[in-house]
Amino acid sequence: MRFVPTRVHGIADWLLGALLVALPFIMGLDRGRPEGWLPMALGATGLIVTFFTDHELGVVRKLPMPTHLMVDGLAGALLAASPWLLGFSDRVWVPHLVLGLTELAAAFVTRLQPADRVTSDARHESGRMPS
Repeated sequence: MRFVPTRVHGIADWLLGALLVALPFIMGLDRGRPEGWLPMALGATGLIVTFFTDHELGVVRKLPMPTHLMVDGLAGALLAASPWLLGFSDRVWVPHLVLGLTELAAAFVTRLQPADRVTSDARHESGRMPS
């Protein structure tokens, strides 16, 4: 069930990307260890992907939304599992798990087409010209 509009997802992407980049500074995490550099790397990657995604808040709208959501799902799963995969769960794990699961969930509930593309496509298919 995909009920989150791509516009809302775009807003969340920009905010989550910035939060992930800032997380080690906010929480005092060691930026030289995986618990610090991984959120920064995933946040920066997320911002770049969002910049190029074909949704209402994308700047260069080239990357299809399904591809964007696949990247989100993989990044969310990696972030959520990282404290145990990379061996830092004894120091910190809650923000990585919570933010990772949030990103993973968003990948499954966000619509696959931006509203402005759906409307435009529907008009084109019906033979009417967009106004």
